[in-house]
Amino acid sequence: MPDKKYAHLASEWVNTYSSQLLGFAISRVKDEHLAKDLVQETFISAWKNIEQYNGEASIKTWLTTILKNKIIDHYRKAATRLTDSFDGHGADRDIFFDDADHWAKAQYPQEFSINSNSSVEKKEFYAILAACRKKLKAIQDAVFSLKYLDGMDSETICKELNISPSNYWVLIHRAKVQLRGCIETKWINQ
Repeated sequence: MPDKKYAHLASEWVNTYSSQLLGFAISRVKDEHLAKDLVQETFISAWKNIEQYNGEASIKTWLTTILKNKIIDHYRKAATRLTDSFDGHGADRDIFFDDADHWAKAQYPQEFSINSNSSVEKKEFYAILAACRKKLKAIQDAVFSLKYLDGMDSETICKELNISPSNYWVLIHRAKVQLRGCIETKWINQ
């Protein structure tokens, strides 16, 4: 346990960084209660290891790195259960693709873009993306989040979640197809 010279840090960290860390966690896991638990575990882990903090990174960066590791640990522990519940065959194949595995004519991807200068449009898009992500299976969302929110490469994701590369590609493909369909429905074709 850290000595008393660090006692003031715990409350300072919570007051300063809890909102930012919670927002980060919620954007990566679907469950707000789980996100709160992960943030709490982050503060506990940081407190226990404060003497190893060397100051090379800011406290915010250090706490965010601990939280990222907590999120990956959560996904890693859940990966076996999540992949067991994911059979690799999905209704999206029947909806989006024909018998030759080409896009069904009625399901061709539609053009859409975001006006990057419009903060209102970006905010609306990200709100719809978050709502659409909630419809993904947990393992699909985990792979999507690690790839596109945390910028991990596919090899690292496979290692961290203990999944095969072919399983990874099926998961990420299905996540993207389902998100595309959902975004088109909720945003493009309103």
